[in-house]
Amino acid sequence: MITPLPHAPDDDLSLQRIAPMTGRAWRVGAGDVVRVADLEGSQVADVFLVDAGDLEDGLSNGRTFDYGGTLSLTVGARLYSSRSRLLATIVRDDVGAHDFLYAPCSQAMFESQYGVSEPHPNCYDNLTGALAEFGVPAATVTIPFNVFMCTSVGPDGRLTILPPRSRPGDVLELRAERDLLVAVSACSASVANGGGARPLGVGVRPSA
Repeated sequence: MITPLPHAPDDDLSLQRIAPMTGRAWRVGAGDVVRVADLEGSQVADVFLVDAGDLEDGLSNGRTFDYGGTLSLTVGARLYSSRSRLLATIVRDDVGAHDFLYAPCSQAMFESQYGVSEPHPNCYDNLTGALAEFGVPAATVTIPFNVFMCTSVGPDGRLTILPPRSRPGDVLELRAERDLLVAVSACSASVANGGGARPLGVGVRPSA
């Protein structure tokens, strides 16, 4: 269930609560700013963007790394689509540590890595399900921008997942550079969230 939250202390932007292990999608206009807030701390937000004018053109980590020349994305970084369209720019980042390498957790991942045999809430289903309401094919959803997720790459290339550095109330904001569909999932994988599952807050500030 998504319910309105009080206004953030530094402005009049109201947030909507995304319950643990659930997700939602919004249509966002060019120039609007999307705020993702970690309400309780140590909660990853899987964020996926789709060009509202081309529902098969979604966020691309490869294009973003290529054009930005870095794996570390913070204020000023631009996020691109698979067809090289500029989708969004990071305009606020309270944490400075995020991941853009890992695929969204999925039912198959929980089964193969954790031995889960029953249906388990997961980010892939949350993202594809939310975007399907806008007509987005599931195949469009690939690698999300994993906001607040903390990972490291060792000298040998080995990936390590560390607890998020985000504290209660920390925020990341994206400015839409074109009309977008934006999906956000409160990640279900406890290993990425420091051992728990917590809610997120999401708000949209319309362009002036």
